[in-house]
Amino acid sequence: MRPSPLFLAVSLALLSACSPAPTHEQSAASSREEGDEIARQRAGQPAPPPVAMATIDAKVEKQALAETAAADGGAVDQVMVTGARLQAQPPASPRVAALNMPASGLVSPNAVVEANTEHYQAFDDNPIQRVAENPVSTFSIDVDTGSYSNVRRMLVAGERPPADAVRAEEMINYFDYGYPAPATREQPFRVSTEIAPAPWNARHQLLQIGIQGYDVPKAQIPAANLVFLIDTSGSMDEPDKLPLLKDSFRQLVSQLRPQDRVSIVVYAGSAGLVLPPTPGDQKATILASLDQLQAGGSTNGGQGLQLAYATARQSFQRNGVNRVILATDGDFNVGTFDQKALETMIADQRKSGIALTTLGFGSGNYNDAMAERLADVGNGNHAYIDSPMEGRKVLVEEVSSTLLTIAQDVKIQLEFNPAVVAEYRLIGYEDRALRREDFNNDQVDAGEIGAGHDVTALYEITLVGSGGESVDPLRYGKAAPMARASSDEIGLLRLRYKLPGATTSRLIESPMTRAQVQPQASPRLRWAAAVAAYADLLRGGRNDASFNWNQVRNLAQGAIGEDRGGYRHEFLQLLDRARSVTGGAAPVAVGQ
Repeated sequence: MRPSPLFLAVSLALLSACSPAPTHEQSAASSREEGDEIARQRAGQPAPPPVAMATIDAKVEKQALAETAAADGGAVDQVMVTGARLQAQPPASPRVAALNMPASGLVSPNAVVEANTEHYQAFDDNPIQRVAENPVSTFSIDVDTGSYSNVRRMLVAGERPPADAVRAEEMINYFDYGYPAPATREQPFRVSTEIAPAPWNARHQLLQIGIQGYDVPKAQIPAANLVFLIDTSGSMDEPDKLPLLKDSFRQLVSQLRPQDRVSIVVYAGSAGLVLPPTPGDQKATILASLDQLQAGGSTNGGQGLQLAYATARQSFQRNGVNRVILATDGDFNVGTFDQKALETMIADQRKSGIALTTLGFGSGNYNDAMAERLADVGNGNHAYIDSPMEGRKVLVEEVSSTLLTIAQDVKIQLEFNPAVVAEYRLIGYEDRALRREDFNNDQVDAGEIGAGHDVTALYEITLVGSGGESVDPLRYGKAAPMARASSDEIGLLRLRYKLPGATTSRLIESPMTRAQVQPQASPRLRWAAAVAAYADLLRGGRNDASFNWNQVRNLAQGAIGEDRGGYRHEFLQLLDRARSVTGGAAPVAVGQ
């Protein structure tokens, strides 16, 4: 039977209506190109010419291949579009607009779904330890904050972060706690402690250890020799990658002084030197080299690191700041990309006085495990940048602590008194654990403290006789030894550190007593506890199962205090997002 004309007309109309629309990627690319051209026209600027590779000397020139990059020079898309500080900024691309759309649960049959290859180091939470069996806890400090902003990126996108992306110590250390500062730089930091009941278990106590670094004014920071090592591989061609990276580095360039030197090394299929060491007051030259970078090719990060360190050695500042700043979205997939080989190379360079900071960008192929580990080995810090505001926080507001190290190889050791403390649990720092004997070994690498930086560590402890013990004593274990110290002592806090360039560590000891236990936690400790509980719930709520999202939010809201920059109010919004993606109960309003 032949179809009727009416049937054919209806069929053609339905086919036309169901034809696939352009993909987000196609729309975003088109919008980005049009936006770049409009921005150039508004500024009265012609399209910039290709970048010519520069060299330092013949040795470095051999390593710098003929990499050229056509300019894109356009406006930077705003990635972070929620939060107290960013609500007024409209989304700048279809990709960002999609982050604020409610999930419909429907996927187009024509949609192309790329595999998510993000990589996070697996770890288990620190266990509860019985003091009678293991009274000593030793770890290296950590000043990284990358986990907080990376998890924020996922929550903004409506995604539940994988548990291994959530590192409690990086969540806690994202915030400034206003600890008392040292009087002079001779002792580069000051230690504060507080003990009060844990908000999720009245029979447990929280011990907060705060380390405040000496704040060196920007004008007194020694001359800096900085090498921007920038990933320009093809995967960086996304609004939240290379364009955001450029915007963030522009903000750092604005802080440079005439005595500073900046170089730019890029890597894709091979590595190249785009900008030789240039004085910090030649900002136009630096920005022009930065603006003209474009993405394309594979990722030869190993060769990039080699060239970056060679460049840093060429302009080494004796008694100054020497640092490579690696900015990337993912793996090194050609050349030297074995992580152990990279760690060995970076450790060798660390001994020469050149530190490594890593900055993560983007999603989909982000290798968090590698970025964090390379920074640890390189005597540097790791941050993740998800918005221009975060770029400003890391590279402008915290530039002193990001660049200038005031104490090296900082280790913490706590010996608990078994006559007073039954159990303890260190919150976070799982990948920073040290053996007991490592504490006195000055050859063992540990964490660094930057100028003005503060570091926080939390222990959850159970006092003897409180009835809050979680672990049964061993039936055939040895009886708890009698404490030789005063029975009023909870424990002894020891810290070891080196002054920059020193080979011998210094020791600080501070006993903690029952008299320090307060009936109520200060706002400082309550805030740290709220962030710790937030991290625990995101990891599955294994440690504080009785504490729900409403209780965490109420705890945080009552401890906001002074909120410079709006970061704490933004945290309340992230709590609501976290509750939503984990299927928690609806928020309960509380009075201010």
